[in-house]
Amino acid sequence: MTISAQPRAFFADFGRMRALRWIFAAAVLAAVVAAPDAADAARRARIVRAGAYDGVWNVVFATQAGNCSSTNSVPFTVSGHRVSSAGGGKVTGGIGRGGSVSVRISVGASVATGSGRLAGNSGAGRWSGIISGDRCRGIWQAARG
Repeated sequence: MTISAQPRAFFADFGRMRALRWIFAAAVLAAVVAAPDAADAARRARIVRAGAYDGVWNVVFATQAGNCSSTNSVPFTVSGHRVSSAGGGKVTGGIGRGGSVSVRISVGASVATGSGRLAGNSGAGRWSGIISGDRCRGIWQAARG
């Protein structure tokens, strides 16, 4: 009786294919099982990040150009990604990824906008606006707490 080498080669290939299928199935299963954990971790990171700058910030505005008072200090409240007034006037704005901040401040007829960045417990940026009828611009610095 003669046995051909061809069937053995077929079955040898079948073993490798079967092993590859098992490896692929295990990888897919691991990805499916890990997916909810990865999504939960990403969601938790966003929740923590959203409040990374929460608190009351004291912001000092310094005028560099225009006929406005040289410095003003205003408290702001940060909650999540929103910036609002912690004192007088109307403050609206937001905080983006990496601490980038943008605000609009209005008190009576005076209006100013500002942008910059917060990092840790401090921040800085630029502002411009019309204060008591005068066009002004300058810089701001902030400290939390």
